Amino acid sequence: MSAQRGSEMLLKIKTGEGDYVTVAGLRTKTLRLNARPVDVTDTASQGWKELLPGAGIRTAEISGTGVFRDAVSDTLIRSAFFDQSAQDCRFIIPGFGQIDGVFLITGLNYAGAYNGEAQFELSLASAALPEFTAL
Repeated sequence: MSAQRGSEMLLKIKTGEGDYVTVAGLRTKTLRLNARPVDVTDTASQGWKELLPGAGIRTAEISGTGVFRDAVSDTLIRSAFFDQSAQDCRFIIPGFGQIDGVFLITGLNYAGAYNGEAQFELSLASAALPEFTAL
């Protein structure tokens, strides 16, 4: 993968009409893929930790911070959080791939400085098996 601009990474949420809308105003975006291993170390391990391949829980987490720019995506996010409804999301990393899946908004923070713009911070966690597609 060659160097990419961070602004080209996109978080999209599916609308009720079935189209994906970009979450507007995001200045930073992060995708975390996690795997919690299962430790099977015992006395026969000779002091070395042993992990069970293929076991444990895997998650995909998306987070971002930004400024309010678009009423459609702002409303989708706010409604999904208060309803605690899972959303079809797409996270695009140019030159690498995209993650499609069902995500739940686990955190939604609003902040603003007296002499600055209002900002929001968003956290999502996978609620089902996500699908990776190479680009």
